[in-house]
Amino acid sequence: MTAILEAVNLTKIYASERAVNEVSFSLIEGTSTALIGPNGSGKTTTLSMLAGLLQPTEGMIAFNGEKHADVREHIGFLPQYPQFFSWLTALEFTEMAARLSGMDSRSARVEAQKTLEFVGLGEALRKKTGTFSGGMKQRLGLAQAIVHKPKLLLLDEPVSALDPVGRREIMNLLKSLQQNMTILYSTHILNDAEEMTNQLLFLRKGQLVEQGSLGDVKAKYDSPRYRVEFSSAQDALTFAARAPWKVKYEGAFAFIDLNNELPEMKDVLGYLATSGLSIRKAERQTASLEEIFMKVAGQQ
Repeated sequence: MTAILEAVNLTKIYASERAVNEVSFSLIEGTSTALIGPNGSGKTTTLSMLAGLLQPTEGMIAFNGEKHADVREHIGFLPQYPQFFSWLTALEFTEMAARLSGMDSRSARVEAQKTLEFVGLGEALRKKTGTFSGGMKQRLGLAQAIVHKPKLLLLDEPVSALDPVGRREIMNLLKSLQQNMTILYSTHILNDAEEMTNQLLFLRKGQLVEQGSLGDVKAKYDSPRYRVEFSSAQDALTFAARAPWKVKYEGAFAFIDLNNELPEMKDVLGYLATSGLSIRKAERQTASLEEIFMKVAGQQ
């Protein structure tokens, strides 16, 4: 597997504050990586350094094994709050972005139109960006980031400001881009990270505190448990009081969590069958990415 980008001891210091502190990771070509962390953890600063918008205080960034390379033509970047010239049309703005990446004028016009159609703005080519809704602006921001067909796409919270329908549409676009680009994106929406991520990077207070594939991280932090749904909260309370295992309950749900020392499911079902309680469902659960995030972030 080839690393398209490698960051070694990446550090950014503002006055006496280390916004990013000795962060090291690599991005494998053709994969998607989610950068996860609380507000203020250094996600935007990290992405800005990788995009060449901020100069690292310390550390090294290599692209395709080459240090200090001018990689702007190979990188697409979508900031969390993209800004546009309100008097330009969508086509003019995207064409300008293409020209800035090094395209000639004819190629820039052709690719700008194709890209706007791809992101769903084909009918708004000649509308001024100042009239665009939030969702349209996010699509335009994605268009300017990919119009030059970058090898590496950097996205800062690409769907955080969108409603559920808009978020789903952008996520579907990103999935289609996965086939041709390496993607690194920051996100607070952990379900999205579970849906399209090969690797997770967890930042906390500017430091990389965990990284690995989704499967590896889940295996490390998993807390398997059984969840039993009863017909009433009273039955859940009765089960919690009488069961021979440590049980937590919430409303009509009861949870058996013995820190990886779970009883056999057949034993739980056997007990429930003779308990006289009204049961709707019993199932084994694993930790969600949100629960893992809370553990890694030190919130649990």
